[in-house]
Amino acid sequence: MAAFSSPSPRYLLAFFLLNLYLKHIDADPNSTFSYKNFGKDSNFESQLALFGDAEVARDNLSVQISGSGVSTSGRFVCKKPFNLVHEKSRNVVSFSNYFAFSMSGVNGDGLAFVMLPLGFPLNAFDGGEMGLLGERKMRFLAVEFDTFKDEKHGDVNGNHVGVDVGSPVSVKVSNVSSINLVLNGGEKLQAWIDYEASSKRFEVRLSKFGESRPLDPLLTHSIDLLEMWKDEAVIVGLSSSSGRNSSQKCNIFSWSFKSRSMPHWMHSEPLDPQHFVGKEEELKVRKRSDCTLRIISALVFGTGCGAMGAFLVLFVWSILGNRRPVVPEEFAVQPKEFEYKKFDVSVVKTIEDGKGLGA
Repeated sequence: MAAFSSPSPRYLLAFFLLNLYLKHIDADPNSTFSYKNFGKDSNFESQLALFGDAEVARDNLSVQISGSGVSTSGRFVCKKPFNLVHEKSRNVVSFSNYFAFSMSGVNGDGLAFVMLPLGFPLNAFDGGEMGLLGERKMRFLAVEFDTFKDEKHGDVNGNHVGVDVGSPVSVKVSNVSSINLVLNGGEKLQAWIDYEASSKRFEVRLSKFGESRPLDPLLTHSIDLLEMWKDEAVIVGLSSSSGRNSSQKCNIFSWSFKSRSMPHWMHSEPLDPQHFVGKEEELKVRKRSDCTLRIISALVFGTGCGAMGAFLVLFVWSILGNRRPVVPEEFAVQPKEFEYKKFDVSVVKTIEDGKGLGA
């Protein structure tokens, strides 16, 4: 019968690391792509797809979603869908989206970043705004960059950003003119759209191309995408429509997207900004007072510790310093007895010396 030797520790270590790596891959629902241009060398068609009138522009560096003719519509979407929650780990998913774009200087339906259900008919167009379906009612979420003031939708002007949830009527709108930008001015702009699952918060930022990412968002909106989509897979993309009797051109020059997961226990309720309206001064005073108290407490505690340390050192020194060395009794010096004997010897010697002199 053959003897079986125990496996080598290095093989066990290799097996452990391989198993850990496979678990990491299984638990990682991240979806990422990044394209700085859309020329022939970018190979963007491996991850992205064009629908409708969307096509690579003549400059061979950008994608023109709409504007190749009158009343055109197009979509530019990621082929790979993703979930807002991982199937096994149940980690919630946040994402960051960036793209650079331009829109020609005429009125039109503009451009939108969209999140669509997996069963959305990407090849179907029925004249809906921003390239979305007008008549069919389907769940979707869109961040619109609108250049047309539609009275029936309550648009603030023809130069705004809004969040649409299942309807072209925005649930939250922000005026782009407030940051001195014009969406359809023909210049290149760049947009950042971030969703933080832990706070259920959408943030939209906008600036001229080449400028740094703005610190303050142009628009914020609280929404629970996990509650909206649950375990359903979604598709992200860019959608545009030139609008009726319009030839507004919309070009995408670069696009990147990144999703990231976080533990489900971090999926907490967001702070309500309205709760703090009118309380800024109170918060500032409390913050300053707390800081002062902390400094004073630290100083008192440090002083007390120093005093106790000094007292302990002095106490130990007083004990050790007053102790005299102990020697055996037979070696002890007795000065008085010695002096007395010395004195007796001296007297006797003197008397003897005196007798001798008298004799």
